Amino acid sequence: MTKKALIIGIDDYSEYPLKGCVKDAVSVSKLLDSHGNGDPNFSVIELLSSECDVTYELMLESMKKLFSGDAETAVLYFAGHGIIDETTNHGHLVSQDGKKPGWGVSLSEVLALANAAYPKIKSSVIILDCCHSGKLGEPDRVGAKGTAEIGTGVTILTACHRDEAAMEGQYGGVFTDLLVDGLSGGCADIRGNITPASIYSYVDQTLGSWEQRPIYKANVQNFITLRKVSSKIPDETLRRLPKLFPDRSSIFSLNPTFEPDRNNIPEEFRALPVNEDNVRVFKELQLLNRHGLVVPDGAEHMYYAAIDSKGCKLTALGAHYRKLAEMKRI
Repeated sequence: MTKKALIIGIDDYSEYPLKGCVKDAVSVSKLLDSHGNGDPNFSVIELLSSECDVTYELMLESMKKLFSGDAETAVLYFAGHGIIDETTNHGHLVSQDGKKPGWGVSLSEVLALANAAYPKIKSSVIILDCCHSGKLGEPDRVGAKGTAEIGTGVTILTACHRDEAAMEGQYGGVFTDLLVDGLSGGCADIRGNITPASIYSYVDQTLGSWEQRPIYKANVQNFITLRKVSSKIPDETLRRLPKLFPDRSSIFSLNPTFEPDRNNIPEEFRALPVNEDNVRVFKELQLLNRHGLVVPDGAEHMYYAAIDSKGCKLTALGAHYRKLAEMKRI
């Protein structure tokens, strides 16, 4: 199954031109093109105002192609002007030739295409960095209340609420700047997976209460991985968790033979031989500790847990990965 992405960036509007959308689109495109190790990821098509006229017709036809055929995942990213026509309550992604009343591709058209793509396309992800982008997923009828239906497999991630502007920073959109950081690994989980939900959490926590507020909506049964970077902990180490900790409440006993340093430990332990097997295990436990899966028991640091013959135990996160390993899901 293929993974495909349509990346749109428009700076060159005849009125109210922008300055960072093309750069933002190129940055997102490069990241989605491959995983952190260089393995191919999404097959990407770019529509950039620096290279062509991004007209309403071109945008709509490209979106129709994106959300057609069979694919594992389809991603739409748009950076440009967004507008809500107050007379109709319709939201639009403004094309380069957009003018009242034909501003561009309506948000309802975008959502309809994504909704209709399932089940041939398992997951459709719409990421919008434009003003009023939070209008996506709301009904277009004048005076309507409630939320428009988001189809199966569809995820929406927008820069701001429907009544907010998407802020521009020194070099581009504030939202996309955080999106790029997240895709680069800033919001990766222990195994290096980056999902739309983790990106939202990353953006949401970074933006303050008085800044633009991102929107995340999804109708999915499984989280999808947009990109994968290097694991913080090797899978083989995670798979050993059930052996190190036979159950989630187990205490792994330590002693000074686990600590390889013989110069800075108490004098009474300096004559103890270094146990290389224990040192190897201790390095793994220290790695697990650095990433929040293991904590020392009865000591402030892992070093003192070894020197004072204490132990270490799983955190809730560690117990989660232990369970995954026990169920052979790693």
